[in-house]
Amino acid sequence: MDRRKALEILAAGMAAGARSCQLATLLGVGLSTLQRWRRQFTGDGDGTDGRKGSQRLVSHRLSEEERQRILLTCNQSDFAALPPGQIVPALADQGVYIGSERSFYRVLHAHGQAHHRGRARPPQEPRAVPRLQARGPNEVWSWDITYLPTSVRGVWLYLYLVVDVWGCGRSRGRTDRR
Repeated sequence: MDRRKALEILAAGMAAGARSCQLATLLGVGLSTLQRWRRQFTGDGDGTDGRKGSQRLVSHRLSEEERQRILLTCNQSDFAALPPGQIVPALADQGVYIGSERSFYRVLHAHGQAHHRGRARPPQEPRAVPRLQARGPNEVWSWDITYLPTSVRGVWLYLYLVVDVWGCGRSRGRTDRR
């Protein structure tokens, strides 16, 4: 739907005494959307959506100095291998408050340091599963443990099974002629 046409319908309907929320429902658009469109077209607005994130000035936003202090603290040798969940309480024990745990995570993430830090081992690639092939009896064995319920509540039987893989894949009814 064209925004200008929707706003014209809204203005005409409101002039006739209709409620804006009912008009928004009839137009199939949310009321807050119509209100935003109205604000965009007032004055010299061309109706384009100029939202690119929060334009508000947040008074408690971290300053650049505070961000640098968080980074320097996290990269000290004492804290280099610790996550923010351990750094912030350690600093609190010393009577130092730089920022919240969430602020530490946010700053570290913004500077690409939110992954494994310090002495923490990086993630390992999974090892390839060995592919074994039995070409004869007694070459490859497999095992499993299964818990079997009994008629007594809370009592289980443990079935330990060790099987020669060579014998498992053979068809039934066929006999070996050796």
